[in-house]
Amino acid sequence: MCTAQRVLSPADIGTTKVTAIELKVLSKLFDSAPGAAFFVKDVEGRYVAVNDSLVKRHGFKSKSDVIGKQPRDICQGEFGQVPTRQDEKVLRTGRPLIEHLEMQWHRPRNPVWCLTTKLPLHDAEGKVIGLVGFSHDVRVSIPTGEIPTAYAMALDEFERTLAPEVTPAWLAQQSQLSTTQLARFTRRVFDLTPTQLIAKIRIAAASRLLRDTQKPVVVISLDCGFSDHSAFTRAFRRATGVTPSVFRKQR
Repeated sequence: MCTAQRVLSPADIGTTKVTAIELKVLSKLFDSAPGAAFFVKDVEGRYVAVNDSLVKRHGFKSKSDVIGKQPRDICQGEFGQVPTRQDEKVLRTGRPLIEHLEMQWHRPRNPVWCLTTKLPLHDAEGKVIGLVGFSHDVRVSIPTGEIPTAYAMALDEFERTLAPEVTPAWLAQQSQLSTTQLARFTRRVFDLTPTQLIAKIRIAAASRLLRDTQKPVVVISLDCGFSDHSAFTRAFRRATGVTPSVFRKQR
């Protein structure tokens, strides 16, 4: 696998010109993965390389229809603004986005749930010059009418805040669903109960903080919405098999 420095030079990124053979190989490789959208973007968040899946799921016919544009240019509304804001944060901070659970459009009125990863690209001096990433479908496409926008927005708010008051009842209310509808829908999309999904999101956020920061475990537990350090440790051990401290040492 090529390194970030070999994929694109600062000049290539700045002008959205793709000249590296390795980049074309990666793009071709991901063309054979219809369940994943692959992309490379410049320092302004504009596409410089994509695979066929990304093009098709947005309703376009050619990669040239996407190159040079930002997500907000090819997908209207919040579903175009969210990835654009993600890109801006990765490019500004240099911190990756790892397996972020989100809903995206497919062809372009068929929403799918995806796990998205975005990694910053650096030049030889360590300056962020772009990003590379992919989104892979959690499950197959589901008819639009079966995925309420309120549900997507509630999950997005929860993932951003990790508020301790978020429970299945809160999620149902924010999603404008009954608790039975919420349970049925969450099981179909994620193969999880609402309680399991909430726990998964909290643990995923905690694991990223344990891996990427030096915050004390007790602070991480509160940041991720756990009532106290003991509750966090019990939940984390159930999900990962180890305590938060052991997980941090193993990173």
